[in-house]
Formats: sequence, C-alpha cells, structure tokens
Amino acid sequence: MVARCPAFTNWRMNVKFKTLTMAATVAVAALSVAGVAHARDQIQVVGSSTVFPFSQAAAEQFANETGSPAPVVESTGTGGGMKIFCGGVGTGHPDVTGASRAMKLSEYELCTSNGVTDITEVLLGFDGLSMAVSRNGQQLDLTKKQLFQALADKVEVDGKLVANPYKKWSDIDPSLPNVAISVMGPPPTSGTRDAWVELVMEEGCKEFPAIEALDKDAHKEACQRMRTDGPFIEAGENDNLIVQRLESDPTSYGIFGYSFLYENQDKLQPVKIEGVAPNEETIADGSYKISRPIFFYVKNAHRGVIPGLNEFVAEYTSDEAMGTGGYLEERGLIPLADDRRAEVQKAAKDATNMPAPKK
Repeated sequence: MVARCPAFTNWRMNVKFKTLTMAATVAVAALSVAGVAHARDQIQVVGSSTVFPFSQAAAEQFANETGSPAPVVESTGTGGGMKIFCGGVGTGHPDVTGASRAMKLSEYELCTSNGVTDITEVLLGFDGLSMAVSRNGQQLDLTKKQLFQALADKVEVDGKLVANPYKKWSDIDPSLPNVAISVMGPPPTSGTRDAWVELVMEEGCKEFPAIEALDKDAHKEACQRMRTDGPFIEAGENDNLIVQRLESDPTSYGIFGYSFLYENQDKLQPVKIEGVAPNEETIADGSYKISRPIFFYVKNAHRGVIPGLNEFVAEYTSDEAMGTGGYLEERGLIPLADDRRAEVQKAAKDATNMPAPKK
C-alpha cells in the first residue's frame, strides 16, 4: 500500500468538496430554471399598447400553427413592461416585452442589476403616431406648432412664456373649430407619450423664439411638459377606452399608434398633420412626419426552458408575419426593408445579445 502524506489527502478532500459544491450549485440552478417550465406552460408577453395588436396576432398564429397554448399578452405600456420584464429571471417574470421605443440605458441597467443580462432586441418595423376623432367628429389639419399650443403646459404669448390660456381650438387659430380643446393621450410611462413629446411637442416649440432663448433645463421643461388643466387628459394604457370615449364624444380627439387607428377605421378618422394623413404609404415614404420604430425584447435565459418560446419568436419574426404583405402589415405595421429584416431575423434566431444602449 502506498502511503499518502496528510497534506495530499487534505488537498484531495478539498478538491472533492469544491467539486461537489459546484455540482450542487449547477443542479440548484438547473432546477430553478427547470422550475420555470413546470410552473407555467404559457409564454408571457407584456409591454406597449401600440405593439399589443402585433404580439396578439403573432400569439394567435403561433397557437394555430403549433397547437400550443396561446401566449398571454398584456398591455402594460412600454415603461411598465420594461420594469416588469427587467424584474428578474424565472417563473414570476415575463419572457417578452413590446416597446414603442428603444430600451433606455436606465432600463438596461435595471435588467442587469436583476440578473437579466442576455436580451435580444428585435426591431419589428415602423408605426406612425396618430391623432384621431370619431367618424362623427370634425377632421382637423393641424401643424406641430398648433399642437404644441393646444397641449403644452406653458406657451409663448406676446413674446412671454405664460400658463397655457387656450381653451378652444379657435383661440389658437380662428380657422379652427370653435369648440373646447379635448385630447386624450397616454401617460408618462408610455412609449407613445415619449415619442409624441419628441416628434410633436419638441418640434412645435421650435417655432417660438422666447422658448428657444431659454437655458437648456428650462427649454426642456417648456417643450416637454404637457398641460394639466383639463384640455389634455391622461387616458391610461388602454387604448380601447380612448376609442369608446371618442365614440361617445365626437368633439374629443385621441392620441395612439397608427396600428390602433388602423384596427378601428370603422369608428375613427385621422387628424392630418401638416396636410398629411397617416397611412401605410405616407408612413413608409416619410411624408407623414410623426413615425417611430417599434420593438420587442426577448429574455434569452428563458429560451429552451419556457415551452415554445423559440418557436414563438420564430413565428413573430417570420416573413409571413413581419414581411411585406404579412399579417402584421394587415394590422398596420410598416415593414422593414428586405435586407434589414433579414438581419433582424438572424439576430432573433441566434439569440444575439444586445449591447448596452447609448446614453
């Protein structure tokens, strides 16, 4: 028998202990991830109300094609969806979130701090921001300057910045209707609100020298703050409620993504912005000046664990869905060019991890 020195024996025991400890850690992690699959058999999708109709259509098609349970799709708003999505990995957290803007750096950092470190960003296509009124209401043709005057907290009057005095559309311009300004729109947590502020309010405020002369912080405040004295009404994340209110009050107007206007063409008509109404052609060719990219994000730690997640992503990014003539275009999506779509599809299939957003 070969004698072993105590130091060698202790080394062997330490190695064995560490190996067992590592194996136990891996096993616990595997059980934890596997527990996600056993805890639910439905994919969970949250996020933007604008992206909601597209996610819902892909969920229905996925269920029809595979026979699997349809993913549960919830409209939580872009900001709300990011907060939930970035909450962590596991059964209590969704697999996908839709967004009507790109993920912010602060949201990415929230994800990272909660262990959500592998995310694929999918650029779905483009959507126009729309302002609409009931079919029984009066269609307007407004400039971004007029929209800023109607909806901003403070406006320029006689060279001075004052609390918004405009109560009727005709107060802004006599050619506009002599009716009260009443516009329902999204809350601050919505990507649609972010895009409206960027593409309409900030553009409209450029027309006023007194605002342009303000310092950086004051300028940002003046251009971005929506009025809270009644004419602008935060209507929540449920765009269906806005449609119901517009139907019951033909003097009110609503703000939401074009995809939602598209789905309710029998009830609503668009407001023209600087002479152009939103539709597939005007958004695609850029003549309608209020459009933005829309996205969804996939939690890659859930792939291969949540049943059907890979297949759902494949369905959502298929040519039949997001391509020209696809069923998402039928719901109002403006498709990507063929080469850009191919890049997006490859990244989605390969579960490419997105880089940190720029500040």
